[in-house]
Amino acid sequence: MDVGLFIIGIALLIVSYLVGVKKQTWLLAGFNEKMVKNKSLLGTLVGLLFFVPLGLLTIILSVVDFANEGTIIVVTMVILFGVVAVLINRRLLDS
Repeated sequence: MDVGLFIIGIALLIVSYLVGVKKQTWLLAGFNEKMVKNKSLLGTLVGLLFFVPLGLLTIILSVVDFANEGTIIVVTMVILFGVVAVLINRRLLDS
């Protein structure tokens, strides 16, 4: 068991709870509050579609030993970020 990955996974789940459930969007770095129409939906999308799967995957990979776990995490992070970015750009940003 990789303790470092487990702690990172728990931290990601805590951030997911704070952003997705408690709607504390100030934790999201670099977003412009004036451009986002619905901050509640932003918190839900980012918290539940990005941080939860990434946190759960990190916890699973900390328990199960894979040879390329870093690659799996990075590829998953890029795919999730791309999906969330497209959803945010299509639904939440003022054009």
